[in-house]
Amino acid sequence: MTQAVPAQVVEFHRLPIPLDRDLFVRHLLREFTRSLEAALGTEGAEKFIGDIGAATGQQFNTYYRAALRTTSLTREQVANALVDLKRRIQGDFYLIELTEEKIVLGNRACPFGNKVVDRPALCMMTSSVFGSISSGNLGYAKVELQQTIARRDPECRVVVYLRPTAEAEASPGREYRSPSL
Repeated sequence: MTQAVPAQVVEFHRLPIPLDRDLFVRHLLREFTRSLEAALGTEGAEKFIGDIGAATGQQFNTYYRAALRTTSLTREQVANALVDLKRRIQGDFYLIELTEEKIVLGNRACPFGNKVVDRPALCMMTSSVFGSISSGNLGYAKVELQQTIARRDPECRVVVYLRPTAEAEASPGREYRSPSL
């Protein structure tokens, strides 16, 4: 029979351990993405994450439409929604350019924090959420991730093409089309 060892009284909640729900989820997503890349390859992981992002983008689009009491966002509202969405989840996106053909956004801080570094498949969340919201309101979007923090660029630069122009056609981005428009 073993003897019980007297427990030292330690207030675990006061220990300086950098762990909270947000950090836990970011760690989880980073490791989930690593496992997906190992099992499916980078393209397979991007497709999988992209599917999740598209569904998430549709839900976020519903939130913005309901809040604005509209059935469809304008180009300006789409641009503002994309910036606001990322702000709400602790990204630092900002509008660089807005024309009839495209929305160009910059970003100084990824919502995934440093957990995104070397996990560019996670950027498909941004691509598919932006593509889903943009195409869901404007009919078409092609999202090009020109620069990403995940690829160790100092900032992100995201171009959302709103029409299939020659410039959009030449882009290596991903296309999104609204099935209802």
